[in-house]
Amino acid sequence: MRTSLDEIKQLEAYVFKQQSPEESLLMQAQLHLDKGLAERLEDQKKVYGLVQQYGRRRLKEEISQVEAQLFGEAKHRSFKERIFKIFNL
Repeated sequence: MRTSLDEIKQLEAYVFKQQSPEESLLMQAQLHLDKGLAERLEDQKKVYGLVQQYGRRRLKEEISQVEAQLFGEAKHRSFKERIFKIFNL
């Protein structure tokens, strides 16, 4: 069965606490009554976690590239020396 876009939006609003207290309470009741919905909620949380991990990994890669460029290339030697002096390295 295909999950509806409305359901995805409702689950997202629940996960990110964007619902009113009444809507949140209703969702909690629905989750207790519908185990399939509860499973889909957990799946959606896992997807958000994976997306967050991917974003962090990409950011770390970008930082590593900049670091390699700034500290590895001869033309940035004076910058490297100033940074090392600031941090007593």
